[in-house]
Amino acid sequence: MKHDWLADFELHQGFRPATGLGNPHLQSLLASMKLRRPLVSRAAAALLRGSREVLLDCGQGVRLMGEYTPAASRSSRGLVVLLHGWEGSSSSLYILSCGGRLHAEGYDVFRLNLRDHGPTHHLNPEIFHSCRLDETVAAVAEIARRWPSERVLLAGFSLGGNFALRIARQAPAAGIALARVVAVCPVLDPVRTMAQLETGFVGYRMYFLRKWRRSLLLKQACFPELYDFGDLKALPTLSATTDFFVREYTEFPDMDSYLNGYAITGQALAGLEVPSHIITAADDPVIPAADLARLARSDALQLTLTPGGGHCGFVQNWRLGSWVDEAIVAAFAEH
Repeated sequence: MKHDWLADFELHQGFRPATGLGNPHLQSLLASMKLRRPLVSRAAAALLRGSREVLLDCGQGVRLMGEYTPAASRSSRGLVVLLHGWEGSSSSLYILSCGGRLHAEGYDVFRLNLRDHGPTHHLNPEIFHSCRLDETVAAVAEIARRWPSERVLLAGFSLGGNFALRIARQAPAAGIALARVVAVCPVLDPVRTMAQLETGFVGYRMYFLRKWRRSLLLKQACFPELYDFGDLKALPTLSATTDFFVREYTEFPDMDSYLNGYAITGQALAGLEVPSHIITAADDPVIPAADLARLARSDALQLTLTPGGGHCGFVQNWRLGSWVDEAIVAAFAEH
């Protein structure tokens, strides 16, 4: 008899979407839908007005860029670093929504772009891949050094949530005094996520292919002496595209070796010391939530699993307000 993985977890009932907003695909689409931008931009006006672009030296010639916004009050509640998902940026709607809410609560906010995300393709000749953990650890360390705070906090969404938890695992050894980490719908097992994207709703697959191809062409334009990708449409699937770029432009011998390289299932989070909190949905159509059962158990790791919410959605009402922003504020207020 097949084990019911949900039996291992208590579902959190705090997120209750309004009537008509319960569909997981609708929730996932609303996380980044342009319809929300005027609303989010208005709510995040103070964050955006006070932000300034910052270039970070991450060692070994690597540079990453983000935007820093100091708290409006001199008595900041802490410094929060926010990490977007794959092919997102520091200006993604869910980042602005969360950043604006945290800034309104009195936090300093740094919105970090991963390599080759946002307007940063020109900064580093080598292509982004998800196993480039060292440079993101170094970026968080540099942010904490430049803006000292009694409480340094980290939150990430999707792939950014995966990075956030891996950074949390490395933080003590890197000398980063993280007070708390929140990961929203983090990528757990990339092999399984890839399979889900290839076999699930075609809209997600086409969305990521379109954005990835555009990103690669930007990279090629910045470094034409290094890259000539040819006709990217000749690689019709995410798997085919990933396998090609892994073999041609990384140290990994094949796609599965690469994907397993940034999995956080198994023993990847064993020994986690930084208090960390995963917030995810049982109906996430991109990240198989059943993989939560394969995470290493740790007293430092807390889980909030909601019945609905889709992938990084958690839109709670027809004003398109975000429940997960409030959950992150509450999680950071605990310590």
